[in-house]
Amino acid sequence: MLELAAEAFQELLLKRADALALDGKLGEAFEIYRRASNIERLRPAQLDNLTECLTNSIQRKEGVVSQKTPTERCTTACSGYDAFTCRMCWGFLCEPVTLPCGHCFCRKCLDGEKVPACCKECKDSSKLADVRSYRVNVVLSNLLSKWSPSQLLAVELRHEGNRLYSEKQLDAALEKYNEAIRLAPRDHLLFSNRSQINSSLKKCEDALSDAESACKLQPHWLKGHLRKAQALLSLKKTEEALTEYLFCIALEPEGKLAKSEAQKLLSDLFAPVPDDVQGRIPDCGNPLSSRARLKGSAATTLSVFGGTSSLSLYKGRDKKNDNAPAPDKPRSQLAPDRTKEADSVSGKSACCEDSGKDRGVSSLYHPTVVDRCYILKRKHSAEDEKEEEEEGESREWQCKRSKSGPAEGRPKEGTACWSTVVDDLIDAADLECSLCMRLYYEPVTTPCGHTFCLKCLERSLDHNSKCPLCKEDLSEYLAQRRYCKTFLMEDLIAKYLPEDLVDRQKVHQEEVAELSNLNKNVPIFVCTMAFPTVPCPLHIFEPCYRLMIRRCMEIGTKQFGMCLSDNVKGFADYGCILEIRNVEFFADGRSVVNTIGKRRFRVIQHSQRDGYNTADIEYLEDKKVEGETEEEVRTLQDAVYGQALNWVNSLKPEQRERILGHFGPMPEMDLEPQASPNGPSWCWWLLAVLPLEGRAQLPFLAMTSLKDRLTGIRRVLLFMSRNRSR
Repeated sequence: MLELAAEAFQELLLKRADALALDGKLGEAFEIYRRASNIERLRPAQLDNLTECLTNSIQRKEGVVSQKTPTERCTTACSGYDAFTCRMCWGFLCEPVTLPCGHCFCRKCLDGEKVPACCKECKDSSKLADVRSYRVNVVLSNLLSKWSPSQLLAVELRHEGNRLYSEKQLDAALEKYNEAIRLAPRDHLLFSNRSQINSSLKKCEDALSDAESACKLQPHWLKGHLRKAQALLSLKKTEEALTEYLFCIALEPEGKLAKSEAQKLLSDLFAPVPDDVQGRIPDCGNPLSSRARLKGSAATTLSVFGGTSSLSLYKGRDKKNDNAPAPDKPRSQLAPDRTKEADSVSGKSACCEDSGKDRGVSSLYHPTVVDRCYILKRKHSAEDEKEEEEEGESREWQCKRSKSGPAEGRPKEGTACWSTVVDDLIDAADLECSLCMRLYYEPVTTPCGHTFCLKCLERSLDHNSKCPLCKEDLSEYLAQRRYCKTFLMEDLIAKYLPEDLVDRQKVHQEEVAELSNLNKNVPIFVCTMAFPTVPCPLHIFEPCYRLMIRRCMEIGTKQFGMCLSDNVKGFADYGCILEIRNVEFFADGRSVVNTIGKRRFRVIQHSQRDGYNTADIEYLEDKKVEGETEEEVRTLQDAVYGQALNWVNSLKPEQRERILGHFGPMPEMDLEPQASPNGPSWCWWLLAVLPLEGRAQLPFLAMTSLKDRLTGIRRVLLFMSRNRSR
C-alpha cells in the first residue's frame, strides 16, 4: 500500500511540475521534479514535457526555427550549403546522377537507397522507377573533375576510409581521413566521420576537436552537434553534452537519439545524491564529489532557462544532502554512467556512415545555449580569453543577422564552400548544348546522363526516340513527357556565367515574341478545311507538326492556321485560325489535338519555319449592311435556315448520328445575323457537314458578304434536294 501511495504521490508531483514547466516557471518546476525524484528515480520518459519546455526556451532565446516536416528541413538546409553538396550524405557531390525530378545526388548514395526510391529534396517518387539504371551526369561529372580535382580525391579517400572502418581497421581508416582532410580542409563531413573514428579509438579529445571543427564549418548540421554531444559525454562534460542534445532537439524535434539522451541526462541530474558519495569516489582536489559538482553546474546551466530562482533551489538541495543518511549502495549503482551509454550508442551506429536518419538541419547559426563562464572548467590565457570574446561577439552578430536576413553581397558564415572555382577554369563551352551549340537554356538530363536544352531535346525526340549522343532508347522517358530542368546546372550557369545567361535569355525572349505574333509568321497546318465556331479534331504524328503544336502551347497563344493544300503555292490563300482546347499525348510522341475554329484570314505571304509552313496574314470580317439590305439578309436567313433544317431531317438516322457525334447539334438561328464578324455560326456548321469538296467550300470562307454566303448556301441546298428527289 505504501508503494502505491508513493507512486500516486509521485504522479501528482510530476503533473504539477509539468504544469509549472509549461507555464514557463522552470525554477519552481525543477524543485518539484527533485521532490518527485526523491520518492523514486525518474524515468527518462517522465521528463518528456520538461525536455520540450527546455527546447522551446532554446528556440525562443536563440531564434531557432525548427522544421517539422522533412521537406521543410531539406529546403531550409539547402540555404546553408554549397551548390556541390549532395543532399543525401551532405558531402561533396561525387559521380552525380540526375533524377527525373531534376535533383542530383551521389551515385553511391542512390545505390544505397531502398526501392522504391524517393527524392530527398522534393520527396517525389512518382517518376522514380529504377534509380540504379540512371547514369552519371556527363556534363556535371566533367565540370567537377575540372573545377575540384582535390575535393574529388578527398571523397575517394573518404569512401576508402569507410570501407576500412567497416572492416575494423581503425588506424588505417584514420590515416585515410587524415590524408583526405589535408586535401579538403573545409569538408565538415570528413571531420565528423574522423570524430567517430577517434571516438572508437578512445581518443576522446581528438573526437571532440573534430566534432567542433565540423560544427564550425557547418553550424546548421544536426549530425555534427550529435557527434559533439557524444564526444563531450565521453569526456564526462555532461552539462555541455546536455546543452548540445537540447539544441539538437531544437533543430529537429523528431530526432529520437538526441531526445532520448537528453532525457537520460536530466534523469541523472534529478537523481538523489547522498552525503557520503564523496567518500566513495577518490577526488583529492575537491571536497565535493564529481556528481555534486555536476549538480551545481547543471543547476547553473538550467538556471539560464528557468531564471535565478532555480539556482538557489539547487543550492538548498545540496545543503540538505549534507545531513542525509548514508546509503547502502555506491554511486555507480544508484545512477548509470552516461559516458558508457554514449560509447555504446556510438558503437551501435555506423561511424563513417555518410547518410542517416539525423540529417535535419536548421537555417540559423548555433550560438552557445548556456553561458560559457559557468561550464568551462579549464583556465585560459589572456590571449585565449581575447579570442573567445571575439568569437562571442561574432556569434552575437551572426544571431542578429540570422533574424534580419543575410547582408547583401556577403557570404554566409559557416557555409560549406568546398572550393573556389578559378576564373581561368570557367569556360562557357563546357556548358553548351550539343544540339544547338549554344549555352544551355532550361537544361534537361536524360536517364543515360546526357544534358540538352529542353526545346532541343523535345525536337530531337520528335524525330527519333533515342538519345542524340549515345543512341540509347528513351521510349519510356518520352512516354512520361515530364521533362524537369536540372536545377544544379541552372544554378551553375547563373552563378558563373551570368552575362552569357542574360544574352541567352534575350535570344529566347526574342524567339518567343516572334512566335507569339499572330499576324506575321503564323504557323499553318496544311490539311483540310476548317470553319469558325466548328470543332476540328486533329491527329498529330509528323515531327514538324509536333514541334508546331508544342510551340503554340508553350508560348500561350494556343492558336495556328488551317489551310487546304495547293499544288503551286503549297497551301491555299484563305484559311481559318484554330484554337487548341486540349492535347492528349501518346507514349510514342503522337497526339490528338482538339481545336475549334476562331477567325478567317487571307494569306499575304507564304513562308516556312523549322520544317512547317508559316504565313503573314490579315483577318477577314463580314461587311455590315443597313436599311433595306439588312432586312433582305434577315429574310434570306429565315428561308435558308428552314431549308437547312429540312435537309438535315431528311438524312438517314445513322448519318445524323455521325454528324452529331463529330460536329454536335446544329446551332440555333441568330436573331441578329450580323452580330458576329464571321456571320451566323449555323452557316459554318452547315458548310462543314454538307458533302462538298474542299475546293467548293473555300470560296465561302473568302466571302465577306453575308448575303452572298447565304445565297450560295441556298443554291447548294436546292441542288442537294433536287438530286435527292431524283
